[in-house]
Amino acid sequence: MNQPATLLDEYRRVRAHSQWLAAPLAAEDCQVQSMPDASPVKWHLAHVTWFFETFVLERHERGFRAFDERFRVLFNSYYQGVGAMHPRPQRGLILAPTLDTVQRWRAQVDERIAELLQRHGDDPAVATLVRLGLQHEQQHQELMVTDLLHALSFNPGHAPWSAQWPQAPAPARALAWFGFDGGLVDTGHDPARDGAFCFDNETPRHRAWLAPFEIASRPVSNGEFLAFMHDGGYTRPELWLSLGWDWVRAGARRAPFYWREQDGHWLQHQVHGLVGLDPHASVCHLSHFEADAYARWAGARLPTEHEWELAARQGDGRLHGLFGEVWQWTASAYLPYPGFRPLPGAVGEYNGKFMSQQQVLRGSSWATPAGHARASYRNFFPPEAQWQFSGLRLARDR
Repeated sequence: MNQPATLLDEYRRVRAHSQWLAAPLAAEDCQVQSMPDASPVKWHLAHVTWFFETFVLERHERGFRAFDERFRVLFNSYYQGVGAMHPRPQRGLILAPTLDTVQRWRAQVDERIAELLQRHGDDPAVATLVRLGLQHEQQHQELMVTDLLHALSFNPGHAPWSAQWPQAPAPARALAWFGFDGGLVDTGHDPARDGAFCFDNETPRHRAWLAPFEIASRPVSNGEFLAFMHDGGYTRPELWLSLGWDWVRAGARRAPFYWREQDGHWLQHQVHGLVGLDPHASVCHLSHFEADAYARWAGARLPTEHEWELAARQGDGRLHGLFGEVWQWTASAYLPYPGFRPLPGAVGEYNGKFMSQQQVLRGSSWATPAGHARASYRNFFPPEAQWQFSGLRLARDR
């Protein structure tokens, strides 16, 4: 009879996945930073290790001693309560430590966390921080993919990442609409359905009023978005929010991120390299501006995050692509739920400080690690962000 997985088992599984992602990459691949909003793979590998050393070992390990005191600044992301940090746009200039040194640091921290869990894994304070660290690392695992994909898009020849992801045509799915009565609904993290863990921004569970609405059975496809483009979608100001239209003109934008037109055909940069556009696959790498403009062109709108969550919980299997394809932009600004309180101390900087000028995305993408998605999860990015695996699902009033 199989024994239930322990927290140490989960720790080892998550940490191993980061190593699996980095395994096909050369040190040069792991060093590059292609824009200020993206980080090198080496930095991601180091930062998540910094998190465990700083928030778990430093607090709970007897006789704690840092692997290297300089790393406290180099790999701090935005935790002002911890201290100074290296400028985000210059993470690619951190030549030392080398990737080999970062990997030695990871291995040492893994050994120390394992020893701590074997001795004190039943201590709620230890277990809570380790679980937070694991969810944090899973977030960075997806960022490792998005950030390096961005860097590889500038590589001559669009070299693929590796052959570790299968590539198969997406099935054609007719679009249908499903209605929901709305009313006074409970929304937010529900341990019985979402699992015990959540980030603080998923709480507290509360009630929200929803008018009757309909939501599409699947995300919008590449082929459907191509029809928007052929109908002058990027040239019609009436379809765009004011900031979105300024964004279109400032960047002379005419297609989604990573789309390339060649000899009258559209190609798309992916982890597999530059490949032909699959008309049935969910459109990806859209900004919130593009998602909103498409919805208006289609005679619909983006769902609010509470509508999306209700549909995900009550869809009874009728909705496709809620998880595992693309994150889906919503019409909701990223704001605190009524009664929200951030976690105490420096870990409280994790989510709450970003509740301004961001939009909520729901669901998950194909690059989201297994076990990380849930119906209450609130992802968030600024409305101009395109390099994430972001698409859309339509909604409309009933």
